[in-house]
Amino acid sequence: MIRVVLPYHLRVLARVDGEVLLAVEGPLSLRSLLDALEERYPMLRGTIRDHGTLKRRPFLRYFACAEDLSLQTPETPLPADVASGKEPFLIVGSIAGG
Repeated sequence: MIRVVLPYHLRVLARVDGEVLLAVEGPLSLRSLLDALEERYPMLRGTIRDHGTLKRRPFLRYFACAEDLSLQTPETPLPADVASGKEPFLIVGSIAGG
C-alpha cells in the first residue's frame, strides 16, 4: 500500500483523516499514483492536477524521501521506499506572499 499525505484543505475535501492508503496497479510513477488517488477520491479531480492537461496545479508540490518531485515528468518512477510503504508520498501546499 502506498501512503499519501494530503494538505489539510484536500483532506477536508476528500473527507479523510491522516494518511491515505492506496493500492496502485502496474509500475509506480507519479501519473499512476495520482490517477489512483483521483479514482478513489473523485472529488479531488482538478484540485491536484488540471482537468485538461493533467499538469500539477500551481501552489502544490510533490515530495518523496526528502526529494522534490514537483518538476519531474509524470512517468517518473517513485522511490522504492514509497513503493514499499516505508515512506509516504507528500502533496504539500506551498505558500506565497510578499
